[in-house]
Amino acid sequence: MKPLKEYTIQFVGLKLGKHHFEYQIDNKFFEHFEYDEFNDVDISVDLLFEKKSTLLELHFMVKGNVNVNCDTTNEPYDQKVRGTFDLVVKFGEEYNDENEDILIISHGDYEINVAQYIYELIILSMPTKRVHPGIADGTLQSDILEKLEELSPKGLEEKEKTEEIDPRWNTLKKLLTDK
Repeated sequence: MKPLKEYTIQFVGLKLGKHHFEYQIDNKFFEHFEYDEFNDVDISVDLLFEKKSTLLELHFMVKGNVNVNCDTTNEPYDQKVRGTFDLVVKFGEEYNDENEDILIISHGDYEINVAQYIYELIILSMPTKRVHPGIADGTLQSDILEKLEELSPKGLEEKEKTEEIDPRWNTLKKLLTDK
């Protein structure tokens, strides 16, 4: 998989201090990662890149909307996405990304590609269960919701109350109350 060029930051030519990068994420970004669960994507990424003499600090902030299908009704809706992630890049003998917050790159490297970190931050900022907001407040009218309501078990509590209790149990209950 070829890295996305526009997400590569060449830090060798940058001065020490803070630098600001902005990215606009759309569907083409996720096509690169072969991720097709989003109908439409409109996310902005603010990256605060701080270059220090011995390390690099990256602070990612994502904010925007993703159009996804509801897990319950399969109706599309806009899900707000917000998330932050901090990454420290250190220099060492060889590449090491075992720790999720610390990346070690070799001394000879002069650039870093942040596309994978943006991708992971957006995916992990999504809720585990995607539920249309109309379901919670009852405003969503859907054939699927009507069918679920129709097929849901109704009156289980009412059936339990109306069923006659075996008289032997009543005798045992008296033992509990006669203490």
